[in-house]
Amino acid sequence: MHIKQFYDTGLAHASYAIASNGEVAVIDPGRDPQQYYDYAQSQSARIVAVIETHPHADFVSSHLEIHRSTGATIYASDLIGADYPHKAFDEGDRIGIGAVSLTALNTPGHSPDSISILLRDSEDNSHAVFTGDTLFVGDVGRPDLREGVGNMTAKKEELARQMYSSTRRKLMTLDDDVLVYPSHGAGSLCGKNLSPDRFSSIGREKRENYALQTMSEEEFVERIMADQPFMPKYFGFDVELNRRGAANLDESCRAVPRLQRNAALDDNVLVIDTRPGPLFKLHHIPGAINIQDGGKFETWLGSIVGPDERFYLVADDEADLDALIRKAAKIGYEGNIVAALPAPNQGLATSGQLELDDFRAQPDNYTIVDIRNEGEFRDGAYFNNSVSIPLPELRERAGEVALDKPIVVHCAAGYRSAAGASILEAALPDSTLIYDLGEKISLFK
Repeated sequence: MHIKQFYDTGLAHASYAIASNGEVAVIDPGRDPQQYYDYAQSQSARIVAVIETHPHADFVSSHLEIHRSTGATIYASDLIGADYPHKAFDEGDRIGIGAVSLTALNTPGHSPDSISILLRDSEDNSHAVFTGDTLFVGDVGRPDLREGVGNMTAKKEELARQMYSSTRRKLMTLDDDVLVYPSHGAGSLCGKNLSPDRFSSIGREKRENYALQTMSEEEFVERIMADQPFMPKYFGFDVELNRRGAANLDESCRAVPRLQRNAALDDNVLVIDTRPGPLFKLHHIPGAINIQDGGKFETWLGSIVGPDERFYLVADDEADLDALIRKAAKIGYEGNIVAALPAPNQGLATSGQLELDDFRAQPDNYTIVDIRNEGEFRDGAYFNNSVSIPLPELRERAGEVALDKPIVVHCAAGYRSAAGASILEAALPDSTLIYDLGEKISLFK
C-alpha cells in the first residue's frame, strides 16, 4: 500500500491516490488529472476508483474526466444527487483497492452530503481517514456554504450541529494512531484556523484541535459559526459544476479564443490584466482590473469576478496566457474568457504615482480605503481615518467612497491593493486621483 498526496498551493488543496497491488483509488482530484495518470503509471497500476467526499465549492474536480479517460468508477454519496455516472458510497459501504479497503463514513457538517473515507490495511486494521472538508489539521470545515446551493441545502446552524455529531460520534471514535488526511491546509477559505501541516492523526487532533475539545453542542455551534472568512463569488457555482461534472481540461482550455496584441475589444466586456502592478500602472487598457498572477490568482479572480461575468484575459505573452487559462480553469472560469490576448501597446491609460512624503505628512488630506478583510480590519486599522471595504465587495461598493479628496488604497502587503486601486479607477474614471499604496504599507505598520 502506498499513499500519495498531491498539493496545490494556490488553492491549498490536497488530493490523494492510494495504490495497492496494481490498483489505484483517487480521492478529491483537482482539475488537472494528468498528475494522477502519471502516478498510476509510476506504480505500474491502473486507476479503478475516483471518490468525491462532497461537491467542492473552492475548486473544480476532474472526477468525470478521469472516469471518461480510464473507465474508473466514481463513488460519491447518494445525497449529492450527482448528474454524472457513479455508484452510491454511503455509511458502511466498502470497496476493495488491491489488498486494502475503503469504507464510507457519512460525516455531514461542512456540507449535508459530506463523507469521510476510512482506509483499512491488508489485515483490516484502520490505517488512515480521508476527511475531505469535515476535519482539517487544527480546524473543522465551515458550515455556511450550502444554504442556497447543491442538491441538498441546509442552514449553517443545522450544519454546525451535524458537524458536532460527525466529529464526536464518527471521527473521534477512531483509534488515536489513525492518520488524518484532509482536503485543505492553511490558506484555504473552507475554514478559519487551518494548520500548515498537511496531515495529522486522530490523537493529535483530539489533543490540539480547538473544535474537538470538550464543550457543549451550543458552545461548539457558536464557536465554529463565528469569524469565518469571506465567501468568494465562485463558490456556489463550483458546487453545482462539480455536482454535474466538468468538461475535460485540455479541450476546454483550447476552446478559449485568442486575439492579437492590439485587437479591438468590446468596451462592454470586463478586462482582467494579470501583469505585475508596476507594469500595469505604466500602461493598461482603460477600465482594466489588475489581478496579478501569483500564488492566489484563482481565489482573487473568483472573488472579484462573478461566475456569470465574461472577461478578456490579458498577460505579458502567450506562455503566460496558457498558464493563466489553466489557473482560471481550476475554478471553472475558462468558459468565462471571451478571449485571451498579450498586453496591448496602443491606446493605453496610466495610473497616478502617489507622492509618498506628502501622504505621510498629511494623511488626513486623502480618503484612505482599507480593502483588507473584515477580520483583519477589526484586528487593527493602520490609519485613523480609513474606510473599510473588503476587496471582494469593492466593485459593488465603490459608490461609497468619498470623492472630495485623492484616494489611497491599501491592503496588508501590496498584492490586493493593486486590484483595489484598479477597480476604483474603473468605477470612478472622472472623479479624482486614485493611488495604490502597494508595498509601501509596510512603512505604516
